[in-house]
Amino acid sequence: MPPLLDKTTDQRIVHHGTWEQFKLIQKGFEGSPGVRLFYYDGAIEILMPGQDHETFARVIGYLVTTFLVERGIFLKPTGAMTQEKPGVVSAQADESYCIGSVKSIPDLSIAVVFTSGGISKLERYKALGVPEVWFWEDGLLKLYHLQDGSYEPLEHSQLPGLSELNLNLLRRCILMAETDAGEAIRAFRREI
Repeated sequence: MPPLLDKTTDQRIVHHGTWEQFKLIQKGFEGSPGVRLFYYDGAIEILMPGQDHETFARVIGYLVTTFLVERGIFLKPTGAMTQEKPGVVSAQADESYCIGSVKSIPDLSIAVVFTSGGISKLERYKALGVPEVWFWEDGLLKLYHLQDGSYEPLEHSQLPGLSELNLNLLRRCILMAETDAGEAIRAFRREI
């Protein structure tokens, strides 16, 4: 009997190839829920997020959505939609948002990182022109804003509406969700 896959950890494959090869692989994975595909600078990445990855992504997305809704800020949650510049880059954040108005590239992409460093992934988001990228990695939330062609680390979001978000509260509630997502959400709602 074949060994069971560990559903709690991410499964990640990186292959080097061309954009055309990436598009063939992407077509082969059509209709495969839960598989994320990336291409940048000749690297093709296939990611099958584990349970922990998906739990953190959903909780972060719920908290950010809740904050924006409670503040009356227009949002279009675009989830893990594929963001592409043909021949150059393709990425799927765990959560993404257009804020203020609908755009072809979201204002915010959020990535949960378990298998490889988040900051190294900033180049693909820069090639897409995503204004702000947040990484949840090793229990830390790191924010980056695209300024003059490069990402600068942030203490607070620069996006309309999100600049008022208490990041310490957000971080605390994300960590709390490891043991009780419901209590984390209730605590967040009470304090915003």
